[in-house]
Amino acid sequence: MPSAKVTSKGQITIPVKIRRAMGIKAGTKVDFVQTGAGRVELRAKTGSILDLEGCVPKLDHVVTIEEMDEAIAQAVVEEYERGMNWKEEDEEKQIEKNEAA
Repeated sequence: MPSAKVTSKGQITIPVKIRRAMGIKAGTKVDFVQTGAGRVELRAKTGSILDLEGCVPKLDHVVTIEEMDEAIAQAVVEEYERGMNWKEEDEEKQIEKNEAA
């Protein structure tokens, strides 16, 4: 297991084997993430946002603003109707409870 020594300035040299394995080069930013008591994970920020290209499938058509607005309006109506159904069910339960008493 590779190891490193902390200098008087609090710096370490990441061993070559680790740098190669993680793709760390001069100027690469790294994160230190605490993963538990006395444990830290080193994460290299080597990726680019461009590496994500192709992760999300392309739509078979371009969605227009009007289609987006319509979908949002439909979702709002559905959410409202769900809320109204919930309210009606609560009122019915309350009536049944009052009648049973």
